[in-house]
Amino acid sequence: MSDASLAGKVALVTGGSRGIGRAIARELAGAGAHVVFSYVSNPEAARETEKAIAEQGGKAVAARCDVADHEAVESLVAQILQEHKRLDIAVNNAGIARDQLILRMKPEDFDAVIATNLRGAWSVCRAVARPMVKQRGGRIINLSSVVAEMGNPGQSNYAASKGGVEALTRSLARELGSRSVTVNAVAPGFIDTDMTRDLPEPAKALLVERIPLGRLGTPEDVASVVRFLASDAAGYVTGQVIHVNGGLD
Repeated sequence: MSDASLAGKVALVTGGSRGIGRAIARELAGAGAHVVFSYVSNPEAARETEKAIAEQGGKAVAARCDVADHEAVESLVAQILQEHKRLDIAVNNAGIARDQLILRMKPEDFDAVIATNLRGAWSVCRAVARPMVKQRGGRIINLSSVVAEMGNPGQSNYAASKGGVEALTRSLARELGSRSVTVNAVAPGFIDTDMTRDLPEPAKALLVERIPLGRLGTPEDVASVVRFLASDAAGYVTGQVIHVNGGLD
């Protein structure tokens, strides 16, 4: 690999088997980190990510873990610490969406999104905080969304979960800063992933019209910002929400 700025670091990326998570895992591995990424239901995609990173000369291993299961998160972090003796970077990317207008949304759809997107991120933060505080250094990076600030019809559950992630980020930055553990969030805008590719072309064109840079973002656009926040170069950045949205208001 040409870049070793994260050489010797151990990183956990949740939801790393595809989309933005896969791009983040590849980016961190490409910078020299040993990456452990979690997945839930698609082992084939997880193997593809492992293979892609290995072909680039990086180190990554997939681990099945549903972040909505607090005990599973604790177990995964314990396994990483047992094997690597340290954990330097944690990226909370795992998330689900169950969109519906509030008059039709079922309570269980609200609860499921909060359990994965918000409580899952909290569970990972809680599990990694102790080793990071002990080693007096670490990077926690949470994935938020443009909808946390803008809101979006049919996404009251998703927007609430991401707004909570941003509040969690700011609170933990204050809790952990004295031990040189930084906590930041990245809020992507409209990114070219499976979800946006399924949109009708007219709807996609309307989205692009709202973006000053005139295009959808790529998973790599998000991953490069995550990599910066994980690096020594971001050592004085904490409690921030970095918007990666092409200038979308």
